[in-house]
Amino acid sequence: MTEQDRQPQDTTAATGEPVVSKPYIMPDDPEPGSVETLQKEAAEARDRMLRTLAEMENLRKRTAKEVADARLYGITGFARDVLDIADNLQRALDAVPAEARAAADPGLVSLIEGVELTERALLNALEKHGVKKLDPQGQKFDPNFHQAMYEVPDASVPSGTVVQIMQAGYTIGDRVLRPALVGVAKGGAKTAPAANNNESSSAAN
Repeated sequence: MTEQDRQPQDTTAATGEPVVSKPYIMPDDPEPGSVETLQKEAAEARDRMLRTLAEMENLRKRTAKEVADARLYGITGFARDVLDIADNLQRALDAVPAEARAAADPGLVSLIEGVELTERALLNALEKHGVKKLDPQGQKFDPNFHQAMYEVPDASVPSGTVVQIMQAGYTIGDRVLRPALVGVAKGGAKTAPAANNNESSSAAN
């Protein structure tokens, strides 16, 4: 061994300052500020998860509504075709005057009753599937459900009251399947607004 090998190595820099080696950091050791970063990432992930859950819930509700609407309104076209049959049954019954029916023989009476039973069965079947018949007789005209065909001079009822029905109307669910064709009263007393009625009652008291 030479003299040079025996001497300790010089640990000082050329400037005379001791050389300090940088401490080794394990790969798994957290870096400064990593806790805040992880908390932020966790909050963002939670926010994304909540948004995804909300979107999935909205999608589920929309899908359920679309399925329900498809079940209810999917027969709209078929129901409109069936209404022609209901109209024909009603026309057949209307064609027999009350006097003729009272004086009819048992065979004709049975025939009329059979037509009435058939009409009721048809209406019950339609109602079972969400189709309901409108009966606006005596009600205030509603353009959402009725279609006015003519006006009838009738002072015994308020103006705008349905006094005649030319063709029955039907609804399916919350929608109008076919508006009722009606005659509306003209010239009668107009219905006072509810507010005016309340004021009159207060004044009377």
